Amino acid sequence: MRSKLFVPGSRPELFPKALAGEADALSFDLEDSVVADRKAEARAVLGGWLERTGASARTIVVRVNPLDGPHFAADIDAVVRPGLTLLNLPKPETPADVVAAAEALEAAERRHGVAQPVGLLLNIETPRALREAAALAAAHPRVAGLQVGLGDLFEPFGIRRRDAANVHRVLFAVRMAAAEAGVFACDGAFADIRDADGCRAEAAMARDLGFIGKSCIHPSQVALANAVFRPTDEEVAHALRVVASVEEAAQDGRGAWTVDGRMVDAPFLLRARAIVAAAQRLGLV
Repeated sequence: MRSKLFVPGSRPELFPKALAGEADALSFDLEDSVVADRKAEARAVLGGWLERTGASARTIVVRVNPLDGPHFAADIDAVVRPGLTLLNLPKPETPADVVAAAEALEAAERRHGVAQPVGLLLNIETPRALREAAALAAAHPRVAGLQVGLGDLFEPFGIRRRDAANVHRVLFAVRMAAAEAGVFACDGAFADIRDADGCRAEAAMARDLGFIGKSCIHPSQVALANAVFRPTDEEVAHALRVVASVEEAAQDGRGAWTVDGRMVDAPFLLRARAIVAAAQRLGLV
């Protein structure tokens, strides 16, 4: 999921265009992009589209409204349909929030005959959520990943988004929380569509920290994210050589060895196998 394209739930004319695009995942939004008096209409339209579209080769994500608000239950009931991959939960604060969302998700699956379990993608976008990120990620087996929301986390408190140190601290903390729970971490959206260099730099930072991809608020950001989070040719070639060297090392009884002048042991082998798997998914090998 190198790129996840944001699609307002109130703009059905954009749904087929997004599906025909190059984003690895589509993230349909019922929260911030939909005004209060259009939420019922948006959820009904999106739910109907999901019902008709069914399973897709893309990862399909829906961001619902917050658990403690008046729209969450109706959102869940409308969008939990076959083909939905992840439910994006905004502003969870406690493990109990995550458990409640998972239970609501399971009940909706039973009501609508959804056989393939839908995962939870949790937004880390409040100070408390950042502090509790590891506990949130481990709160329920449904949690598949954590997503950073720097706009919500920084703007109300006057924290400068353009300060790379501020961004790095948050990304590192969320990545470590995700790693502790054994789930993925996804970078959030970059709001300035005109600043491709800023978006690329933030995405590159996230990639260097082990994030799997970036949210995109405009189609112009999709190619950028796909390029940044794609394994490089050098990385793929080295990973293939690492994987190929395992049998010889095992025969020699070596738990650590070198490939291309670099030491290899269990953690490096694990990473090499992950790179090879990603390259195979993208058709690079």
